Amino acid sequence: MAKNSSIPAFAFPPHFAEIGGHRLHYLDEGSGAPVVMVHGNPNWVYYWRNLIPALSDRFRCLAIDHIGCGLSDKPTDEKYPYTLSRRIDDLETWLDGLGVRENISFVAHDWGGMIACGYATRHPERIAKLVMLNTGAFPLPVTKPVPWQLKLARTPLLGAMLVRGFNAFSRGAVQSCVTRKPMPPDVAAAYCAPYDSWANRIAVHRFVQDIPLQPGDRAWDTVNNVADRLSLLSGKPMLLGWGDRDFVFDHHFLEEWQRRFPNAELHRFPDCGHYILEDAAEELIPAIRAFLVK
Repeated sequence: MAKNSSIPAFAFPPHFAEIGGHRLHYLDEGSGAPVVMVHGNPNWVYYWRNLIPALSDRFRCLAIDHIGCGLSDKPTDEKYPYTLSRRIDDLETWLDGLGVRENISFVAHDWGGMIACGYATRHPERIAKLVMLNTGAFPLPVTKPVPWQLKLARTPLLGAMLVRGFNAFSRGAVQSCVTRKPMPPDVAAAYCAPYDSWANRIAVHRFVQDIPLQPGDRAWDTVNNVADRLSLLSGKPMLLGWGDRDFVFDHHFLEEWQRRFPNAELHRFPDCGHYILEDAAEELIPAIRAFLVK
């Protein structure tokens, strides 16, 4: 794939770390207390391109591309497990390798919330603040039906053909995950750029397959263990940024966050979708900065 500079509005210099024999790409901008940004699926560090400049004068902004995502290596199943527990381990290995072990604030979206909270509940003493954007860190709420889009993507054979063959998950996201106004074509192309072949879409598909829906699913125990330990973070300041028109992380997830963290600062946008930093950047980015600075 092309270098960062070829992606519109994305000229951040690349950094790489070796994690378990694989090259992991990340961004490292600014100085100060660390703000660690953790993306979800189908996504990569491009999602943070507007937030980083708004924070890097006061904070060290670190953004990870999970293995299989963005500009990181995209190994086969034989060389990498593509499990939630491994994602959490990778995050810990990466941060430890950078010497980042205290006063950490997380900004997390989608699967990134589960991964970030997996780390945070292992090391609550290292955590300063949490910003959760249309995400979860607990099992699917019992009142929340599984969206048909996820069911389709998880269907054997058909799911692989749609997600890896036609790139339907990534292409669908840039169309349906913004709801205020359509995503500009160059931005949509940038979101999809790392996922340009069957081989390079492996993580997109594995993330969907790894969603735990019942006991016995391989991520089930990990998700429940993290959920059981979220109370260790109850004293940490939290900001919730939420687009109500997200078809996955909807009001069912928001209500669960509010039940667990009743003092969380809420910024809710009824007309916005899953890619909340695209839809509500003008309002939400200043709110995140103010929350982290105070």
